[in-house]
Amino acid sequence: MKTQVCIIGAGPAGLLLGHLLRAEGIDCIVLERRAPEYVLSRIRAGVLERITVSLMERLGLDARLKTEGLPHDGFNLADGQRLIRIDVAGLTGKHVVVYGQTELTRDLMDAREERGLEVVYEAADVELHDIDGDAPWVDYTHGGTRHRVDARFIVGCDGFHGPSRKAILPRGKEYSREYPFGWLGVLADVPPCNHELIYSHHDRGFALASMRSATRSRYYIDVPLTERVEDWPDERFWDELTTRLPDEAAARVVRGPALEKSIAPLRSYVFAPMGHGSLLLCGDAAHIVPPTGAKGLNLATSDVHYAADALTAFFKAGDAGAVAGYSARALSRVWKAERFSWSLTRLMHRFPEDGSFERAMQVAELDYIASSRAAQTSIAENYVGLPV
Repeated sequence: MKTQVCIIGAGPAGLLLGHLLRAEGIDCIVLERRAPEYVLSRIRAGVLERITVSLMERLGLDARLKTEGLPHDGFNLADGQRLIRIDVAGLTGKHVVVYGQTELTRDLMDAREERGLEVVYEAADVELHDIDGDAPWVDYTHGGTRHRVDARFIVGCDGFHGPSRKAILPRGKEYSREYPFGWLGVLADVPPCNHELIYSHHDRGFALASMRSATRSRYYIDVPLTERVEDWPDERFWDELTTRLPDEAAARVVRGPALEKSIAPLRSYVFAPMGHGSLLLCGDAAHIVPPTGAKGLNLATSDVHYAADALTAFFKAGDAGAVAGYSARALSRVWKAERFSWSLTRLMHRFPEDGSFERAMQVAELDYIASSRAAQTSIAENYVGLPV
């Protein structure tokens, strides 16, 4: 097969990029190593910045997002019994939308045939070749047969463990920070305990009260990396969650059986540059943020925005400089999002090495945020999403 752009990975980033390119009349094909059902089974982010919503609007794929998404004008930081509300709408004039990544992916998947986006699922053993030049190619196994795709550009949207970044690993630099805990998350068909998210700092650890809809809740607590999901039956999870939330919110928690339960380790990671030769990287293939601050999916979306702009400029205007400048444009926003996610993680979690001084600094920072409009504005601007 021959195409202009070969996209590796059919998560939300790969599908969104494919739709944006097809809307500009650019040929592309998307390769995904998993089956569609597996892709939709991955439970991920649920808070969408304006950039993500606007791209879905631009594609005309926002019908369900408009009717089922929950606009949020703010969120809360909690320290003990104190709730500090960050009035995002009042401070920035913008809001975020709660809409599950699974649903966003479903919307993009459902539009494939109508929009002429070709996606090959269960494409195994993907390998990248000749990315240094202007005639790269990819081969993969599907149905027991080896296939080849020749392209002008390859875009890796295949996550942290995919083959794209590995193909240029010696040509870049890795920046990383591993955290000594993970987030134990539970998805349950129960109404949320609060109409806005609560990020809670407690002596026993961090907790997050979130939601996917008015009837489906997503809750998290941080646990040591040595813990296993099997160590946390539902009742133990609900007991610990309600202990870590302020009493007012804890009293409204409705308990129910977990639809999904998992532990996600926390990591900050950046690979730079975000491309080499005819290969560009988007999303988790180039960077990871801890989920504190809800930046992961939205950061991948901004990468896709930059990549689509650069590739459109190349194919429609012959602008090679746009592709060459992609990494610098994307990384400028990546590093700011990394800073925000890192700082919020540092503020709201108890680190094993922390003593009384570090705890006092967290209390002082939260006191400052509670009393400073400037501090709240800074948090709100980052939370709702910096300009692209």
